[in-house]
Amino acid sequence: MRQLLASLVILLGATGAAHAASLADADAAAGRDKARVCAACHGQNGIGISPAFPNLAGQQASYLAKQIMDIRDGRRSVPQMAGQVDDFSDQDAWDVAAYFADMEPALGQADPDPELVEQGRELYRAGDLESGLPACAACHSPTGSGIGSAAYPALSGLQRDYVVTTLQAFAAGERANDPNAIMRDIAAKMGDRDMNAVANYVHGLH
Repeated sequence: MRQLLASLVILLGATGAAHAASLADADAAAGRDKARVCAACHGQNGIGISPAFPNLAGQQASYLAKQIMDIRDGRRSVPQMAGQVDDFSDQDAWDVAAYFADMEPALGQADPDPELVEQGRELYRAGDLESGLPACAACHSPTGSGIGSAAYPALSGLQRDYVVTTLQAFAAGERANDPNAIMRDIAAKMGDRDMNAVANYVHGLH
């Protein structure tokens, strides 16, 4: 566990340095016009219009910019995003990311099933030593707000279905734009109930 945490610290520093200059130049006002097309799936207020679409409001700008550029450059495949960001420059990506990051994040409510909530809380805050699962909070923060300097996303309020399908995609290797395969390694160790428990917990986390 100590070795894993040390690796995360190194990765945080390296990733943060890479994004600092672009983030400093991001212009949320300029991103507003470019983001209008996003409302069709992500809502006028950055809240996904269906459980299949992620909320963008309040998301870490560094994470959003990376995802936009990864989708544009073919490092992440999202069929629903086909052609949407093909003409985005890096600056456009940062501007749009800053625009959504400035919005009020969504507030969800976890399913009250006490066993599911407790399992989700335990996995999120402490991980599972026996399964080799680190605590989600180590990278996504105790409040689920993410870590901007490392481009680690906020999870608080995300749609349950979206979180589950994302974990499934990482586990299957269908999504592979995570630094050093961190999420692929973690998700591959999670069972269906683990994924649902974490998804339920973070939906109500704030």
